[in-house]
Amino acid sequence: MAAPLDPGAACGKQGHPQPLPNPMTLSKPVRLYETFRAPNPRRVAIFLAEKALDIPREEVDIMAGQHREEPYVAFAGAPHVPALELDDGTVLTETIAICRYLEALWPEPNLMGRDPREAAEIEMWQRRMEFGLFNVIAQHVRHAVPAMAALEDQCAEWGAATRGRIDRALEELDRRLRGRSFIAINRYSVADITAQVAIDFLRVPRIEVPEELEALQTWIRRVKSRPSAMAGLERPKRGQT
Repeated sequence: MAAPLDPGAACGKQGHPQPLPNPMTLSKPVRLYETFRAPNPRRVAIFLAEKALDIPREEVDIMAGQHREEPYVAFAGAPHVPALELDDGTVLTETIAICRYLEALWPEPNLMGRDPREAAEIEMWQRRMEFGLFNVIAQHVRHAVPAMAALEDQCAEWGAATRGRIDRALEELDRRLRGRSFIAINRYSVADITAQVAIDFLRVPRIEVPEELEALQTWIRRVKSRPSAMAGLERPKRGQT
């Protein structure tokens, strides 16, 4: 049987919490590499809009394969978009990693949890939205929409199979939202951003959210009314915010 957890064990010899890094000493973002209307860059764009942050942006044309070519791959370390360049030369990729760093620099308005309980609940629901909804929709789009052949070695059978999974994911989200304003906790969070962008992406295969999913429809109207809702849908001037 495991020994009882000692809350002070990870807090230094005196049992006091170790100081967190001072956000003022952390490297600052200098440029965000994104793709207009693409879902993952849009998640970061909404995150930035919620925090009223302006970071210079550079467009990466993924439909032309620019993210898979040099010098971008050498710069970013992977053929991934978005990418956040810091003033010390570090480049961060992966949407949630970028959001977590931005949250450390600018904790308010809080989108990823103010305490361990909130952080865990938001992370739990963010992952559920990412793997159970966002990825299902993305897989359907990539394999069922002919234009996406530029990005994917398409499998029509997989595209068809994912269609029913979208319906089930929407129904599950509707059940979660019954009696709730937001997905994870009692305020808007990164979990809502992930689900919001996923559902907006249904415009590509022209799939409508069923009207009978009333809780989900109410939530969609709620998040679309936020000032950040258009972030990532309007093409910025190259090299500018």
